[in-house]
Amino acid sequence: MGMTKKARDYQEKMGTDMLSALLETDPEFAERFADFAYDEVVNQDDLDDCTRMMAVLAALLGCQGAEAFREMVPAALNMGVTPVQLKEIVYQAVAYLGIGRVLPFLSIVNEILSSGGIRLPLEGQAETTMDDRLEKGNQVQVDIFGEHMKEFWKNGPEESAHINRWLADNCFGDYYTRNGLDYRRREMITFCFLAAQGGCEPQLTSHAAANMRIGNDKQFLIQVLSQCLPYIGYPRSLNALRCVDEAARQR
Repeated sequence: MGMTKKARDYQEKMGTDMLSALLETDPEFAERFADFAYDEVVNQDDLDDCTRMMAVLAALLGCQGAEAFREMVPAALNMGVTPVQLKEIVYQAVAYLGIGRVLPFLSIVNEILSSGGIRLPLEGQAETTMDDRLEKGNQVQVDIFGEHMKEFWKNGPEESAHINRWLADNCFGDYYTRNGLDYRRREMITFCFLAAQGGCEPQLTSHAAANMRIGNDKQFLIQVLSQCLPYIGYPRSLNALRCVDEAARQR
């Protein structure tokens, strides 16, 4: 039957040919996937292309879709994601996925940027030092989650209190304070990391609520999740939808 015109047009807009080989070996599958992901899904809502691509890249990091990520990075750059934003997405993923799962993706980004003539390293985006990262990271927690997070890093049993401190100084102080992405985009990609990797529904519910608190409302999160669905599948998408509903009820 061939792809729909809208699917062909969107693939041309992305400037990537991720399905070209599959059209030769698995044409029925490739055409149906393209019609779904590049027509039905992208035309479901009015998300801008840059936001959609940020969400998809974060989801591919979360589900460890390295080959698809490699194909989607040029598309993201073509659709308005800047090299700095691209790097910030990958850097922040370390706090939620760990360097063991993120390092291959950072290598992919460096390879693509270098081959495109972009000189590395990019301009630095850090806004904290080792002396003030704890204070500023805790302030980010307060800004995003609320006043109950003030000095939250001091709470908890003595034997594990250091982990709450690391959450403030490392996760939020080292990453969320950086330039390149604002809080709303950082919380959106965190939502995508958590939804895509699965198995961390309490944290996903918490970050869904945080998204809503800073302006990424329930409808926006459903739109983002819908765009990620072709890349992470139905079970994790439905789990994430349940977490969004729960966060909305709690609010």
